[in-house]
Amino acid sequence: MEATATIDDFERLDIRVGTVVDAQPLEGARKPAYRLEIDLGPELGIRRSSAQITVHYTPDRLIGRQVLCVVNFPPRRIAGFESQVLTLGLPDADGGVVLLRPDFAVPNGGRMF
Repeated sequence: MEATATIDDFERLDIRVGTVVDAQPLEGARKPAYRLEIDLGPELGIRRSSAQITVHYTPDRLIGRQVLCVVNFPPRRIAGFESQVLTLGLPDADGGVVLLRPDFAVPNGGRMF
């Protein structure tokens, strides 16, 4: 059985919305991935993320798309690239990642609650 999380556990995660402003293939990654630049608003600015989302998305389909990101995890190095935020998604029936995003446009940097 999974451990029960508390509201305090949830509030420690800083999940923000941002707009993808650049997307390129991440060369050297073990699994196909993109390197994303995401505008997280005036407080956080542009942050970078590595995302294994190549099954459903091409770089040109990602630019301008709003996504949800965890912004308070420590950076990770992936194929020599510093991933500063974790872009959130869900697996489809075959394991391909489907990005989480708001139904309507919202200001970049808004915090999920």
